[in-house]
Amino acid sequence: MNATAGGRFRAWIAALCLLAGAVAGSGMTVGAALAQTASPAAEPASPFFNQAEFERQLHQRTVTPEGPADQPWLQAIEPTYVDTAQYKKDAPWHVCFSNAGLFNPWRVVGWTTMQAEVGLHPEIGTFTALDGEGRDEKQISDVTDLLGQGCDILIVSPNTTAALTPAVEQACGKIPVIVFDRGVTTDCPVTYIHPIGGYAFGADAAEFIVNTVPEGGKVLALRISPGVDVLETRWSAAKVLFDQAGIDVVGAEFTDGDRAKVKSIVGDYLDRYGTLDGVWMDSGATSVAAIEAFEDAGLEVPPITGEDEQDFLQKWQSDGLTAVAPTYPTFQWRTAIIAATMVLSGEQVPQEWVLPQPVITNENLDQFVEPNMPPLFYAMCGCQNMPGFPEKWGGTAP
Repeated sequence: MNATAGGRFRAWIAALCLLAGAVAGSGMTVGAALAQTASPAAEPASPFFNQAEFERQLHQRTVTPEGPADQPWLQAIEPTYVDTAQYKKDAPWHVCFSNAGLFNPWRVVGWTTMQAEVGLHPEIGTFTALDGEGRDEKQISDVTDLLGQGCDILIVSPNTTAALTPAVEQACGKIPVIVFDRGVTTDCPVTYIHPIGGYAFGADAAEFIVNTVPEGGKVLALRISPGVDVLETRWSAAKVLFDQAGIDVVGAEFTDGDRAKVKSIVGDYLDRYGTLDGVWMDSGATSVAAIEAFEDAGLEVPPITGEDEQDFLQKWQSDGLTAVAPTYPTFQWRTAIIAATMVLSGEQVPQEWVLPQPVITNENLDQFVEPNMPPLFYAMCGCQNMPGFPEKWGGTAP
């Protein structure tokens, strides 16, 4: 942290502490007090923003999860368990999966990990998966199709939240349903599996920017696409923290996850402002493209956020960048299969299965750099000890 940014951030934290003291005993949280005192321009614009959930996720970052320390895909944060005895069935089982699609490398790594997990469960006699190809109408049709194939349980990773909610509700009336990764606006699934969430991801990245960007510095926010809850909440959390810290966000642009588009957008902003003092991203698959835009312009790469994909981690390590990598771990694709076997065995599962969401920093970066893996391999897969690793994930044996 530079001295100016550090002093500003400490002053901001001190102000929060004073505010906390002022509201102590009133029953109001600091986050709620901030919401009431913020100017209208500081209010998050996203209809996905929920103050209580924002506060809950920021709190959950500090909670030690229950479960085996070396298997985070089995851990749970503050779980409330539900009985599943009514769904118990004799094996072999037919487990079905409606996937939003394989339209980005994060999902490809997750899908490979899920298939490897299925292979660890001989009690799964048949595994049927349909690819929604990133289209709501295709995935809605897929869910209807799977309901006619004799599935014992259905796992759904929704393409978008609102569009898939009715399809999930329809499925819940017929078989047990597990939702993971992206959410729906119904509580009918037996369990909803996800890491802490978008607010935590967005806040982790935003706090890093607040800590490292000088006062008055210009920050560019790069987003993938609108309408997906875990992405919308990443940005709305960052916006709250940026507004409170006085960060000058010069633009918030959608990139469609396209590397060429990212380079073009960053280049346009560099032409407009001469330089940028920080880049916040709601996903890391195109972080290296953003870095390359600075290099192409002959400029120093400013503080930047990414994820646990290898090209970013390796670039960060080799170039000594100022960076951070919040994660949305792909090991949750394992948890979805494990949860299905638990439900069909009649075992209790968390109603909301909240998984840990580690952050990669300079201090632990070396633990996640894997030179023998492809550039867009995500290190938080929990797959390193699974049969077929690293070859099934596109890597080579060290």
